[in-house]
Amino acid sequence: MKDLVAIAGQIAAKLIERRQTIAVAESSTGGLISASLLAVPGASAYFLGGAVVYTRDARRILADIPDEAMKGIRSASEPYAKLLASQIRERFSTDWGLSETGATGPTGNRYGDAAGHSCMGLAGMGLTDIESAAMTLETGSADRLANMHVFAATALNFLLQNLSR
Repeated sequence: MKDLVAIAGQIAAKLIERRQTIAVAESSTGGLISASLLAVPGASAYFLGGAVVYTRDARRILADIPDEAMKGIRSASEPYAKLLASQIRERFSTDWGLSETGATGPTGNRYGDAAGHSCMGLAGMGLTDIESAAMTLETGSADRLANMHVFAATALNFLLQNLSR
C-alpha cells in the first residue's frame, strides 16, 4: 500500500496546486484506488468521493448507468471504463473522473476476459476523445491480490501521467 500512497501523494500535490478535484469509480480494485488517494493528508481538498461499482446493481444505483446505456458496451472494456469515468465525474461535479473495471482472478470474468485483465478510464480537463481516455492492462497472472494491487497502481499512474501533461 505504501507504493500506492506514494503515487497518490504526487497526484494530490498536482490536484491541490491546480485546485482541482477527483471522484473514483472502481470495480475489481475494491476501493484500493480511493483508499490510496484518501491516505494522503489533505485529501478533502481534492477527493470528493468514490464508489465500488462491482455489480450491475451497483452500476445502476451508484453510477446511475441504466441497462439501456450499456447496449453494445460490455463491462471490463475501454468504452465502459470511459463511460464510468465520465459518469462518476458528472455525478460528483469534479474536474476529473477515474475508473477501473476488470477481472482480478483466480479465474476470468463471464465476458471472456482472462484473470489479470483490467481497463482504466479517465475523464477530465484537456483530454481528447470527448474529454476521456482509456487503457487496457493484461498482467497474465491469476493472483487476485497481486492483480488488485497492480490494477490500482496502473490506474493511479495513468491519472498521474495525464495530470503531468
